[in-house]
Amino acid sequence: MLTTKLTELLSRAFADAGYNPSYGDVVVSARPDLCQFQCNGAMPAAKEYKKAPFMISDEVIDILKTYDEYGTIIEEAVTVRPGFINITLTNGYIAQNTITIMNDERFGISLTDNPDTIVIDYGGPNIAKPLHVGHLRTAIIGESLKRLLKYLGHNVIGDIHLGDWGLQMGMIISEIERTQPTLPYFDASHTGDYPSQAPFTLENLEDIYPRVSALCKENEDMYNAAKEATYKLQKGHPGYIALWKHIVNISITDIKKNYERLNVDFDLWYGESNSQEYIDDAIAVLKEKNVLRESDGALVVDVTRPEDKKEIPPIILFKSDGSVIYGTTDLATIYQRVKDFDPTHILYVVDSRQATHFTQVFRCASDNGIVSEDVSLEHIGFGTMNGKDGKPFKTRAGGVLRLSDLIEMVENNAKEKIVKNIEDKGIDTSSDDIDNISHIVGLATLKYADLSNYRMKDYVFDLDKFSSFEGKTGPYILYSTVRIKNIIRKLEAADFEKGELLPPTSDVERNLMLKLDQLESILTIAARDRSPNVIAEYVYELATMVSSFYHQHHIINEPNIEQKKSWFSLLSLTLDVQTTCLDLLGIIVPEKM
Repeated sequence: MLTTKLTELLSRAFADAGYNPSYGDVVVSARPDLCQFQCNGAMPAAKEYKKAPFMISDEVIDILKTYDEYGTIIEEAVTVRPGFINITLTNGYIAQNTITIMNDERFGISLTDNPDTIVIDYGGPNIAKPLHVGHLRTAIIGESLKRLLKYLGHNVIGDIHLGDWGLQMGMIISEIERTQPTLPYFDASHTGDYPSQAPFTLENLEDIYPRVSALCKENEDMYNAAKEATYKLQKGHPGYIALWKHIVNISITDIKKNYERLNVDFDLWYGESNSQEYIDDAIAVLKEKNVLRESDGALVVDVTRPEDKKEIPPIILFKSDGSVIYGTTDLATIYQRVKDFDPTHILYVVDSRQATHFTQVFRCASDNGIVSEDVSLEHIGFGTMNGKDGKPFKTRAGGVLRLSDLIEMVENNAKEKIVKNIEDKGIDTSSDDIDNISHIVGLATLKYADLSNYRMKDYVFDLDKFSSFEGKTGPYILYSTVRIKNIIRKLEAADFEKGELLPPTSDVERNLMLKLDQLESILTIAARDRSPNVIAEYVYELATMVSSFYHQHHIINEPNIEQKKSWFSLLSLTLDVQTTCLDLLGIIVPEKM
């Protein structure tokens, strides 16, 4: 990475000039119209050494000019008052550095020397109802973080952590018992196996849960019946367990289809039910610490700390009726993850509105020995995806939009534009091709719209804006990338070969080479800040630069063969970097558009 090499040189120059070498840090220039890199160390050094900053920078530059690297690596280093050191590299060194990137299948990015074991919890759907638009961000952001951290060499385990064990299960079971009481699941005298076929379909489930949920709010008897069913299920009632398995199997089949459409996958398909056997172990740890106390019949643990500026309520582990809730299963899940995977980090990619809940759970776990001090528990919060009215995205009727309907909406929008483009150009393309490309473009529309925003930010999903083939959108980036593929296909069809990379011949070519060098720092920052938007921004800038490059330099018609081969190599490298970054965002690149 160029900034690393330049920091080594400038740090040596600061030291040789009699100053602390720590002031030699070099960064990419904030004013690319003036220079490529800059060192700002003379300003803070001026305070320590009681000198004008330009005097320090002049001394450092004088030393720098005595090095062999000056003239070979650095073309020019100048002082800009009050004391900035502006640096411009030689074209030859920029090309040499790009060749180094090109010759490494990982673009010069080494795997981490100290890999962490990281569990990422980024699903959390309630299996009692279909996935809805609220499940989008956790899936998209979590998937991108999983891919990024794996790419950097960490051992990453993605867990969907299904909501499959709470009151929603009791609601469904109690409603089925109310409406179909003769089923064997509710017969106390039943012996042997229960039916292998569920007595309901996915469509039935989709009707039952919202209906019974509404009824439980109005009818206390029905609510109590749901609570009783939940309690019996969690205590192992055989008929309820058999019925619950049917619910889980039917729901997961549908959930997998929707996540597959999003190009999202999980290493573990665990749910809250998987942590049940660890509840007693987690509670035993808390009992040993003597931190459990009773509050209005419930069992709680206080998690406040002296430095708190606002009150953090105690975490409830057992309600007054003896049933467990999310906090209990979350603690048991942490206990299980520590036991099974010995992780260094557990990340929860969950709506930022759940921040208090995770503060309670994390403090209870870390303060009382459920996890050691070496295990980092992180809540990777995010804002909401809103409609044009600024409120969370809903259907026109005001209901919660299903995720499958949102995916279909963006795919249909993409299909309309693709079909129109095909008709305008008179291209002969099969319907299968159109459907596949529409799916890929729709996916890019949805994912890039989300990931291009900082995750903590609420954003407005404007389909017309985000589906445009111009501007900072997924379709624009795909089009730019496919255009590179088209040029490369034409070169390969003519049996043309890549050649040695030559020094840049234009500003746009030079800037493209410099942008390719930034990949390592981009991925490092994105991983450190858990922010895929950093990669999304880089991808857009790279797409814009390569578009300018192939518009300015007519590669296919270039008469200079060596130059043409050089550009072929640069274009191939850019394509590899671009597709790698898009893959880290979970975005697929089609062969054609």
